[in-house]
Amino acid sequence: MVSGSPSGGFLRVPVGPDAHRWRTFPAERTLVVAARTVTSTVRVLEALPALVRDDPRVSVVFAHDPTSAFADGVREILRDSGCRVMPWDQLAHIGPDLVLTASENVDIPEGDCPVLVLPHGVGFQKRVPDARGAHDRLSGLVPDALLESGRAWLAVSHPDQERQLLAAHPKTAGRTLLLGDPCYDELLAARARRDAYRRALGVAEGLRLVVISSTWGPTSLLGRHPDLPVRLLGALPHDAYRVAAVVHPNVWAAHGAWQIRALQASALDAGLLVMPPVHAWRPALVAADVVIGDHGSVTLYGAALGHPVLLGAFGADAVPGTAAHDLADVTPRLDPGGDLAAQVEDAVRDHAPERYARMTRRAFADSGRASARLRAAVYELLDLPEPVSAPPPDLLLPVPEQAAGSVTSWLVVTEAAEAPAGPVVSVRRYPADARAYAHGGPAAEEEGLAAAPYRFAHLACSDAERDRRLLESASVIERADRAGSVPEALRWIRDTLARLPGGLLAACAVRGGGHLVGLRDGRVVEAAVTGPATSPGLAAAIVYARLRQGLPPGEALLTLRIAGVRDEDVVLRPRPASSRLS
Repeated sequence: MVSGSPSGGFLRVPVGPDAHRWRTFPAERTLVVAARTVTSTVRVLEALPALVRDDPRVSVVFAHDPTSAFADGVREILRDSGCRVMPWDQLAHIGPDLVLTASENVDIPEGDCPVLVLPHGVGFQKRVPDARGAHDRLSGLVPDALLESGRAWLAVSHPDQERQLLAAHPKTAGRTLLLGDPCYDELLAARARRDAYRRALGVAEGLRLVVISSTWGPTSLLGRHPDLPVRLLGALPHDAYRVAAVVHPNVWAAHGAWQIRALQASALDAGLLVMPPVHAWRPALVAADVVIGDHGSVTLYGAALGHPVLLGAFGADAVPGTAAHDLADVTPRLDPGGDLAAQVEDAVRDHAPERYARMTRRAFADSGRASARLRAAVYELLDLPEPVSAPPPDLLLPVPEQAAGSVTSWLVVTEAAEAPAGPVVSVRRYPADARAYAHGGPAAEEEGLAAAPYRFAHLACSDAERDRRLLESASVIERADRAGSVPEALRWIRDTLARLPGGLLAACAVRGGGHLVGLRDGRVVEAAVTGPATSPGLAAAIVYARLRQGLPPGEALLTLRIAGVRDEDVVLRPRPASSRLS
């Protein structure tokens, strides 16, 4: 018996010496998918539906190679996908007709079946540690022995990659197939669904989504600057930006989800959207307004989509002469110790989409046909005619699930001014969990307050805040879960201020529109806002600013300027004495 399968031995069906006795479908060919890492396994799973759709002639079975340092999670992905998985040792006994993999480092047993190797990134642009020794190797290139056997076929997305391989490894001559990049084709097509992806990620109209992309290893973005997500969140106004992180699956496999969450705990509390390592990065990348990345493929895909890009790291393990190096030559560098908000805003303002046109042309050839070419190659290697049925549908990427919860505490900075049309209160909110990590930190904020006599800062929390110290220190508390009737809102405000004696104001949305803001002295202000729905905390920020100015909180018509990106008209009215809290 051989370990590695759920039953502790070889699979009997759909492969095995007596498989014909048990299987239902009379397969003429057996295609084995060699699964070694999460990255390579997912890449093949994404491609397979377009390859062998509606064809009972081809039996697909998966062989799990557990020898990679990044093998954790592979078996779970295969199980969740409903794949039939055999132990790796069985591969030498079944005589497959084709082995398909996106991992160049699998140890394919001897035989005569062809082996088609798909890229799991963009080309051959990185050197990685070699599992077979202390040296490194070119990512994506199979061992010499497999090339010498004449069985290996390497899929490439551009003729330049063929030339690169031939110059570096002459044994690849005649062993490449120019197929294109199915992932890039999917990203291009998915742009039509960009708004749906943004809504699913909680990126409301008018907000910008910054995607942080990190490959794996010490030269990666997170390897060099693991605190970048939290510092970025502390620098960007919450009402103008959302931040998502796309972390290479090898990081998840090597360190585990628990460790990643622990290292990014403050960033997660500040609203970081950590995209799951399987599938979800693609909709997030399509939804992005800015990409901050490194020499990994996701950064290159983002540039090819026309997004503004900042390079926060670029390792020496990147291969000269590739499209990735073209990207490095023309992409602005992020100064991780500088003003992050200003750099992001400059990247958006100064961006020219044609900046990455040359790089894109060098990375991707003949876009839009990769799936059809890959399907034709698979059937040719299987020695089967392609099905005569219609080609598989061109499916758009699915809408992702929400990747993080809401922010529940903010440092709120308000600035009051007079304008020709009336008073203006500008409000910028920063996640409290991240603000201490921002450029300059709280000391710089206090210095700014001293320089502007009508500029004030306060801590605001929703009643869903789990950090007791923050909640008990907040000047403003807002109701997080729902709007209430006027009597219910008044009761909630009264109870909240009684329970949290450090609070100065409590705010609640009222069913039907508007907000009630209660003061500790018992007064209640009604705030009516025109335009998109505004949180109770923003309404309370206006009342707070007027109180700090020494102005009455009610009977005012003013403009609320939110994070410098949108204005809303606000009418403040004092509630009658009968509505006093005491």
